[in-house]
Amino acid sequence: MPKVKIDGVEIEVPAGITVLQACELAGVEIPRFCYHERLSIAGNCRMCLVEVKPGPPKPQASCALPVADKQEIFTKTPVVQKARNGVMEFLLINHPLDCPICDQGGECDLQDQAMAYGFDRSRYHENKRAVPDKELGPLVKTSMNRCIHCTRCIRFATEVAGVEELGATGRGESMEVTTYVEHALSTELSGNLVDLCPVGALTSKPYAFEARSWELTKTESIDVLDALGSNIRVDTRGAQVMRVLPRLNDDVNEEWISDKTRHAIDGLRHQRLDRPYVRKGGKLVEATWDEAFGAIAAKLKGMDGAKIAAIAGDQCDAESMVALKDLMTALGSPNVDCRQDGAKLDGPRGSYIFNAGVRGIDSADAILLIGSNPRTESPVLNARIRKRYLHGHCAIGSIGPVADLTYPVERLGAGPATLRELVDGKLGFFEKLKAAKNPLIIVGMGAVAREDGAAVLAMARELAEKLNAVREDWNGFAVLHTAAARVGGLDLGLVPGEGGRDVAGILAGCEKGEIGAVYLLATDEIDTKRLGKAFVIYQGHHGDAGAHRADVILPGAAYTEKPGTYVNTEGRVQLGRRAGYPPGDAREDWSILRALSERLGKTLSYDTLAQVRSRLVSVNKVFAAIDQQAPGAWGPFGKAGATTDAAFVSAVANFYMTCPISRASRTMADCMASRAHLMAAE
Repeated sequence: MPKVKIDGVEIEVPAGITVLQACELAGVEIPRFCYHERLSIAGNCRMCLVEVKPGPPKPQASCALPVADKQEIFTKTPVVQKARNGVMEFLLINHPLDCPICDQGGECDLQDQAMAYGFDRSRYHENKRAVPDKELGPLVKTSMNRCIHCTRCIRFATEVAGVEELGATGRGESMEVTTYVEHALSTELSGNLVDLCPVGALTSKPYAFEARSWELTKTESIDVLDALGSNIRVDTRGAQVMRVLPRLNDDVNEEWISDKTRHAIDGLRHQRLDRPYVRKGGKLVEATWDEAFGAIAAKLKGMDGAKIAAIAGDQCDAESMVALKDLMTALGSPNVDCRQDGAKLDGPRGSYIFNAGVRGIDSADAILLIGSNPRTESPVLNARIRKRYLHGHCAIGSIGPVADLTYPVERLGAGPATLRELVDGKLGFFEKLKAAKNPLIIVGMGAVAREDGAAVLAMARELAEKLNAVREDWNGFAVLHTAAARVGGLDLGLVPGEGGRDVAGILAGCEKGEIGAVYLLATDEIDTKRLGKAFVIYQGHHGDAGAHRADVILPGAAYTEKPGTYVNTEGRVQLGRRAGYPPGDAREDWSILRALSERLGKTLSYDTLAQVRSRLVSVNKVFAAIDQQAPGAWGPFGKAGATTDAAFVSAVANFYMTCPISRASRTMADCMASRAHLMAAE
């Protein structure tokens, strides 16, 4: 490891890093605009100048200069200070003086560094240049007069998002960052451009002129709009969620979030359930909590537990699911399920989690996708696969839907027949998987949420074992979920008990009159027409499909309005925190179930959130390890049998509308409209 002196202090640094990174390790801050640790080096803003000996007697860009042994680096000399002041003066020649109306104001790198390295006046009196704004779609607002040509946005679009749609035209003062042909950005990660822009050239269009950063209360939480469990920060003003930003977590989402995670939050303000309702005379009418509980108690009184069923939705927190399971057990009902899409997942923990972990993608040297389109099912995870592809020496194959995943994929086939051939070693890709040290098999919901899902799962397990992909130092069997609540529900045992019915059985029972009452806990993705004449209790936060069919509505809290425990697709237990309070009479979901249990004469054994979380740990010890990926036990799962010829179809047909929150979002509707031609082509 090379030894270098930084401002007279000698330190040892890893070989191959840059001078800028070495300075950061030494605790010396180096100003920069174009450099970003997750993007390639551009070296075009020149703000990070330092003096280096031995070397030419002039300041050098530290972001592009490799560290060498016995190097001396000077970051505070008069030469360096003068050079940085000069660079800042150049950057501000054409920058407009519009900080008071710029949405970046208060959290702008240019403002901060101008304070440290700028002058209080300019020596330039020429007219500032004017650049036309660009139309990048409904999420990114442009003010290109402010652009300092750092090219972060271009590099992100090309390298991380994988859409080569941004670039630069012209030279010098005539240079412009543009899409060449004007159109909306065709990536599910476009909101990250706003975070990357160090000035106010790219800002959030839905958030434009809404608030200043110092007005907002900031709450660290977890996203539930897909199963990745991206770490987010929820910014609120009063009771209203103003914006969602990513938090750094290298194990999960690095520092990116999807456009749905970031911008579907306006759906939290529309179509909300804020009071109980009871159906009378065929119409839902407002009611008190006592009246709603009374209607439920009257209907369930004396009803056989076998005629009662419960389904947990895709965004439920673990606290509400364990309360639902305990209540159904108390009522004598074995008809409980958390797999509203019908996924055939009920084996040991290793059969339904992303065992390698999201970070494990970085170590994979051959990847097989089965029935999955990760670009729509989990865009941030898809960007991680693209990152692995860019590092080279990783074959990627797919059995399933045809899609542009932003990286080359060897398409092997469409359905179970192809998977069977691969397992039998009849396809050339088998040898690539066999030769890989760390093969990764990613099974999507499109492969297991079908009638022959158990047989497909059994084949995937057989393939993993044939490839020696499951061993002590590596588990390459990975299930990519689309529902934030799914792994937590399976961990808590929300699957049919002995003699119980799954979702398909519950719906069939409702049609035949064998099920008399159904409890829908934020369940909106089932065919509610099949509920027949059953008495339907809906507990949730939006007036979506489940609420329309309900006989009693109990208003719950959305994910930003309650503390909750969620388990992501890799089995990592994470805590969401309350950023605001639910509207009107709505309450936290577990507390509603606790109050209802008392009214039904089946009082649950916990009264506080701490007691509910103790109950979680008693049911499954994985809930004791917060922010850790508990390993999954491996054993027999799936069920060998006949498969159909039907091709695998992605579980997410429309990325922008997958849940009640995103369906209520006007921003997501605008995104759909802007990409209608692309979605039609797909």
